[in-house]
Amino acid sequence: MKLFPFLRPLLEISGAVLAVIFGLRLITGFFTKASRVYRPTFGRQLYLLFWPLLCLGVGLPFLASFFFFGPLSSYELVLLTAVAAVVLGFAGPALALHAQYYVRNLHTTLVFEPKQNILEVYESGVPIPFAKSDLQRVEWVTCASPRLFWSNYNFLRLHLRDGRAITLTALLTNLEPVAGFLRNSNMEPRQRWCCFL
Repeated sequence: MKLFPFLRPLLEISGAVLAVIFGLRLITGFFTKASRVYRPTFGRQLYLLFWPLLCLGVGLPFLASFFFFGPLSSYELVLLTAVAAVVLGFAGPALALHAQYYVRNLHTTLVFEPKQNILEVYESGVPIPFAKSDLQRVEWVTCASPRLFWSNYNFLRLHLRDGRAITLTALLTNLEPVAGFLRNSNMEPRQRWCCFL
């Protein structure tokens, strides 16, 4: 008896859709030049969420199957708890970081062209005026371990002399070139286990 007769076609359709999206993205990538305008995009979010969502996709159906078998023995309960801890332990922090970064930078646009010395930030289409000389200090916060699902989540916080702080998260783009561009602006590199804002 199959527990989830609809699960296999759903997974096959999801796999086909993802293959088409990645194929189109790869083909269009050959014909477009590198952008200098960065905002939260579907492709960037999929890149950051791929492993956490895969972990949930594999672990949650397994966990759900325990609830269809009726009462659980103590061995099954321990196994269920261990699997739930692993699935949520790996995927949970990444999903929490993604939600926090999404709320912070949903309406943020970054314009970055290091060869022309351009770094501009817009919130909801309105520019936030500042120059490199206005930067009091720059926090560059990265994950302490490069092997965790949430290790790609990092952020830059630009502290301006007038007291404002501008936060740029990994949801916009890979921030390492931006951090390199700002390395002479009183950079404060920090490492955390999980880069919550």
